[in-house]
Amino acid sequence: MRFIRCFDGLWANLGFEVVFVKVVIVTGTPGAGKTTVLNGAIEKLKDRYEIINYGDEMFRIASERKLVQHRDEMRKLSPEVQKDIQKLAAESIAERSKEISVIVDTHSTIKTPKGYLPGLPIWVIEKLNPDQIILVEADPDEIIIRRLKDATRERDAEYIKDVEEHQLINRATAMAYAIQTGATVKLIKNHDGKLEEAVEEMEEVLRD
Repeated sequence: MRFIRCFDGLWANLGFEVVFVKVVIVTGTPGAGKTTVLNGAIEKLKDRYEIINYGDEMFRIASERKLVQHRDEMRKLSPEVQKDIQKLAAESIAERSKEISVIVDTHSTIKTPKGYLPGLPIWVIEKLNPDQIILVEADPDEIIIRRLKDATRERDAEYIKDVEEHQLINRATAMAYAIQTGATVKLIKNHDGKLEEAVEEMEEVLRD
């Protein structure tokens, strides 16, 4: 059986079976629970998507270059070095997205000592060309408590106002990505004790 893979909503009306390929970006500030919500939502959709963690891909490249030993050291790299790693990761993911629908698990922005760095700057977002952007959020106090309980990560201490600022920056940046690509932006709230609701909402969005 022959297949034509269609990108950007292009229809193939030539009598062949059509497989639609799309790219979804799932993002959220550290501690919002984006990966937890995504893993729950994808349980029934494993045959339709491949999940690629953008941070893991960047870490793999940085590790191979002996720039970092721990993932949390990534945000302390100079903006110039991070940009170079972003480009290489984008090229790798874009190539994979030609074969299967991809969900990119990433951060909208990265907080560095010199300010916020776009997680998906123009040279990345244009390569990925997403159809959907899903932004997972939680209340700032929920996020701070989750971070304190997570002994597996090494994070700098932040106050509620810092988390509020970061989430506002993430929203603005997600809309900027959407303006650049025409993607839709969906906000999903992941409040404490309501993980199941967040999972169901994301699953519904991914099924569309």
